[in-house]
Amino acid sequence: MTLPRRNKALLLLDQQEKKYPLGFIHLLMVISAILVSTSFTVGAAIAAELNPAVLTLVRFTLAACIFGPWVHFRYGLGFSLPLFFRCALISGCLVIFFCCMFLSLRYTSALNTSVIFALVPSISGGYALLFLRERLRREQLLALACGLIGVVWVIFRGDFSQLFAMQWNKGDAIFLGGCFAMGLYTPLVKLLHRGESMAIMTFWVLVTGSLWLLLFAGSKLPTVVWSTVPLFVWGGVAYLAVFTTIVTFFLTQYAVPYLGSTRVMAYSYLYPGLVLIIDLALGHGLPPARVIPGVLVVLAAMVVLQNTREES
Repeated sequence: MTLPRRNKALLLLDQQEKKYPLGFIHLLMVISAILVSTSFTVGAAIAAELNPAVLTLVRFTLAACIFGPWVHFRYGLGFSLPLFFRCALISGCLVIFFCCMFLSLRYTSALNTSVIFALVPSISGGYALLFLRERLRREQLLALACGLIGVVWVIFRGDFSQLFAMQWNKGDAIFLGGCFAMGLYTPLVKLLHRGESMAIMTFWVLVTGSLWLLLFAGSKLPTVVWSTVPLFVWGGVAYLAVFTTIVTFFLTQYAVPYLGSTRVMAYSYLYPGLVLIIDLALGHGLPPARVIPGVLVVLAAMVVLQNTREES
């Protein structure tokens, strides 16, 4: 009897990687969510200093150069043309998203982008239905809707008049396009994974992403006066390359075969709450008490999504 390609990939994963308990996989995704939540603040701080495509190219290239030697030592690079082209499809989605993110932050606020990003789990669920035939149960659809409401509640601190008073601009439209690309990321990982180590796959996603960016932004490199780039920008790029690129890409891609694309992307519902915690750590104060119901709604949505599986 011939197994479907996705089942073969999962079987190979079980054979090649140690099978960790699902609780550990969820912990990895919480760590990933914490790291990603910091990228909005860092990205906003450095977005104006470099062209978005150049900034993303430097980020991907630096991450590949740092991660490559470790992957080679631990697993070997495992190059093959099929793997290269599969990773190129995955990295294309990421490149579009990050370029849109940095470009949009020139025209809009981190608040607006965090609201729009709350659409990604639902977008990802739609792609999973289309490409993976993953049918979400009724409780999962309800959880996605409740999670979206809860995220918006947290972002606007329980005052929905702020939502209707938001000034939408071209930056919001740019970022929305990027979110549609990001929503395709986890379904593609699950669709295109063939059982190779996720470290190898992550490395080639970084390499092919760098090549995509070199193709589109290479002509801009000679125009950059590198000596005038502030030191804090290099620090921000290094942080993004290591923690919110290498680490989060690996953790996300590792978790997708275990949890499914929709459940993995649902962790983005944690970002607004985590951003509030980061704000508190930076001395911005506690949120008002009316934020708490939104937090509870998001957590309830997370519990429902993480305790149900996609039907296939």
